[in-house]
Amino acid sequence: MENQNRHFETLAIRTQAEQSDFREHSVPLYLTSSFTFEDAEQARALFADEIPGNIYTRFSNPNNTELIEKLCLLEGTEDGIATASGMAAMFTSMAALLRAGDHIVASRSVFGSTHQILTQILPRWGITHTYADLDRPESFEAAIQPHTKMIFVETPSNPALDLIDLEWLGKLADKRNIILNVDNCFATPYLQNPARYGAHLVTHSATKFIDGQGRVIGGAILGKKELIKEIRFFARHTGPSMSPFNAWVLSKSLETLAVRMERHCANAHALAEKLLGNQEVEWVKYPFLPTHPQYELAKKQMRMGGGMVTFELKGGIKRARRFMDNLQMLSLTSNLGDTRTIATHPATTTHSKLKEEERTAVGITPGLIRVSVGLEHIDDIWRDIAQAIAHSV
Repeated sequence: MENQNRHFETLAIRTQAEQSDFREHSVPLYLTSSFTFEDAEQARALFADEIPGNIYTRFSNPNNTELIEKLCLLEGTEDGIATASGMAAMFTSMAALLRAGDHIVASRSVFGSTHQILTQILPRWGITHTYADLDRPESFEAAIQPHTKMIFVETPSNPALDLIDLEWLGKLADKRNIILNVDNCFATPYLQNPARYGAHLVTHSATKFIDGQGRVIGGAILGKKELIKEIRFFARHTGPSMSPFNAWVLSKSLETLAVRMERHCANAHALAEKLLGNQEVEWVKYPFLPTHPQYELAKKQMRMGGGMVTFELKGGIKRARRFMDNLQMLSLTSNLGDTRTIATHPATTTHSKLKEEERTAVGITPGLIRVSVGLEHIDDIWRDIAQAIAHSV
């Protein structure tokens, strides 16, 4: 059966590295730093990139290759590389393709560490940026300069859950001959495929929903073959490679991504509706709530609304901190995408390095709570949140 005729769930499960002579059913771990050559000529040909094969695990490894092959099939991209972390993916996708004097247009609402790359690290090499607003698409076109090389967006964004029309953005990028780089971490390949709307690169923190159980760190850069070739050269010589063990874990995790995301989304949608009806809540944001300002867009380009919910309690930051302190079951951690439901206060943790006016500009209010909704029973999730709200008055 051809891969293009197989469904997402089947591709995630049945895409595997070639069996060894032991005919294992589950792909083994290839915990080796290097690979041997049959003879001098094969070694020469491998180093000259004349034939496929493994040389050194910093370059490639069967576990990493399987993970990337699977992710490319699920995202609909031509090629990709695995990286040691999500932030290694974000940085490498920029640093490998940008030069001194280049310019990036980025969504204002990005993860805190991505903001630091854009504002503190890339400027050291003469690479500048301009922020644009996801809810004002025209601001992206207005921000483009003659030396703009890349557009970088998160959609849905972290943590404000804002979106942008990927089809419109893809057409803009092609018209202006600019690389479109989309962080698809919150949606995962199961809910959204930016490459089908014109994205040239799709980046992931695989640490989140792709792993799904808070076990390992990893990232991925997927996209056009000619771009990945340049990115692979950069990564091969700078070393942000993923370990074979993490690749093995993440490839196994993809086998259950579809069924996990179905439950994440069902729980998150139910939680958002319950919060919407609570008198102590100022507002609730979830892409598949009709009250979300970009609800129709979410329905157009996402299969479901995702596993993240944000809300604000009446009483601001003091009330938010009391709420966090009164949670009994939910985990307090900065991670997300876990089987366990997680509550985070972005203003004092993940986005604390932003100035107050920068947080305000991207919708991170002092009392905003970000909930990564897990796989527990929704009644138990709501019971803990409801009692924490009641005890935080």
